[in-house]
Order: sequence, then C-alpha cells, then structure tokens
Amino acid sequence: MEYRVLGRTGLRVSALGFGCGDVGGLMVRGAPADRERGIARALELGINYLDTAPAYGSGESEKNLGQVLRALKPQVIVGTKWRLVASDLADVAGAVARSVETSLGRLGLERVDLLHLHNLIGRVGDERPLGVARVLEAVVPAVRRLQEQGKVRFFGVTASGETGALHRALASGAVDTAQVVFNLLNPTGAYEVPPGYPTQDYDRLLALAQEQRVGTIGIRVLAGGALSGQVTRHPTAIPTVAPIASGPDYATDAARARALEPLVAQGHAGSVVEAALRFAITGSALSTVLIGTSDLAQLDYAAAAVNRGPLSPAALDSLRGIWSRF
Repeated sequence: MEYRVLGRTGLRVSALGFGCGDVGGLMVRGAPADRERGIARALELGINYLDTAPAYGSGESEKNLGQVLRALKPQVIVGTKWRLVASDLADVAGAVARSVETSLGRLGLERVDLLHLHNLIGRVGDERPLGVARVLEAVVPAVRRLQEQGKVRFFGVTASGETGALHRALASGAVDTAQVVFNLLNPTGAYEVPPGYPTQDYDRLLALAQEQRVGTIGIRVLAGGALSGQVTRHPTAIPTVAPIASGPDYATDAARARALEPLVAQGHAGSVVEAALRFAITGSALSTVLIGTSDLAQLDYAAAAVNRGPLSPAALDSLRGIWSRF
C-alpha cells in the first residue's frame, strides 16, 4: 500500500482509506463479526485511515467503529465530522464541543485526528448552507479551542457547496484538510472539462488545495456505487443514493458509467470500477481515497485496484475523448 502525506498535517495516510458511512453500509448495517473482520482486513491491507461521522446511521457508525477499536486497539488515523443545524448557530462553540464529546464517547477515544465540518458551504439551492464568513469567524475559533484542549488534532471541511465559496474557504489558510468529490464522472477538481459539461464545476479545487498545502481526501470516487454501471444495490448498502455534484439521479450516473467501458475494451483497466479507483490516485491531487464497502470482497478488490497504480497517460487521453461526448 502506498502512503502519502496529508498536506500540512504531516500525517502519512494510506492511498486507500476505509469509509464507515451509509453508502457501503458495512459499519452501519453489517453484523458485528463482519464489522470487526472488515477493519481487521483493512489493517492487513495497510489501510491506516478510518473515516466516520455522527450522521452515518444516526451515530451507529461511530458506536460500531468504537467497539472495533476497543477490540483491536489498532494504531490508526481516525476522522469524524459534525454538522451544524439552524438552532446551533447561536452557540457554534457549544454545538461543536457537544458533538465532539459525543463522538469521542462513541469512539472510545480521547482525541480524533481529523474533524471535518459536514455542512454545505456557500449558497446552494434551498439547503441551509454556511457562508464562508461564518466558517472562518465562528467555526474555526471553536475548533481551535478543542485543539488546545487536545480533543482534535486537525480541522477540515467536506468540500461540498458553492464552488466559489469552497475556493475562498481553502484559500483562507484556516483549513487543514478537505474532502473533495472527485471521480470519472466529475473530474473538475483537477481537470478542465468541455463547455457545458453536465456536472458541477469545482474549477480545479484540488490544485488550490495543493498550493495551500491542504490535505486532500477523495470522496464519492465510485459515485456512490454508480460507477459499477449497475442500479441494483448490495443488501448491506444503503438502498438509494443521491448523487453529489454529478448527474441528476443515480440511474443517470450508472448510464454514464457504462459510457466509460472503452477504458476496459482498450485494456487500460479490468473494469470501470478499477479504472475509477486508479484514476483517483493518478497524480498527486489526492492524498487518500475513501471508499465505503459492503463486504470484504469489495474491500479486497479496491485495495488490489489501488495497488496496480495510476492510470496511464494513454488512458487519460481516452478519458478526455469520453468526457467530450458527455
């Protein structure tokens, strides 16, 4: 397993990270023995970054991960998140502190390595987003106090929301890490795409992150599973997935995934899923790539794909041709 430096944090993280979320569902809906086997297998594969959040299974992911951590006692990097709701805005510091205390209790830890703001940033449709000013003036000082107390090592954001707001947040110098949507359907975090390309344009956000030494964590690298090209979901996975910054619905994403089959026919990868995982680690844009699995077979497949290394320049040339037809 390759290890990369997570930006200014200095942490060395495995190129493949273990996501404990709802999408794959193993750490939310899997049987206790399967959850422990999943983490144990991840450790055997060299994975050292585990990512969870209070929102995953309404706390079940953190609780279940905590049980496994107490059983295995691994030396790993653990990240969690918190989300502010409207009633929290009058006391941001208190809301963050309460969320972190609850997370630490579930996880059985005295400190988390990474704490990510889980809100959308900027104005996005009818959602209740946080403006950049509130993030910098209220959220950042609140997290700094938790860092001083030794409960949080590094502060990051889930980089979802309005593109300009995300750029301003990362350019501020206050963000240590960012979880960025990046996949074969939406490569705009690192690549230019043709005019009218049918996804949100992140305007090379990953390049800005590198300039600012922000550690980058790739999320939705399989578009929630849609890059399998299949609409049918694994029994452990969440039954339905709403796309993030890609197509209007999961079925559209799955159909576009099938348009990527030339990568396989041309011999660049054994499957579109393999191509997607290897695409995410191509170059230095991402420090680590998160996947959420439903069973150990998916975990093993993902690790084997990542260990095959980046896509070739010829594969990237083929991709540009495919993107021009989307």
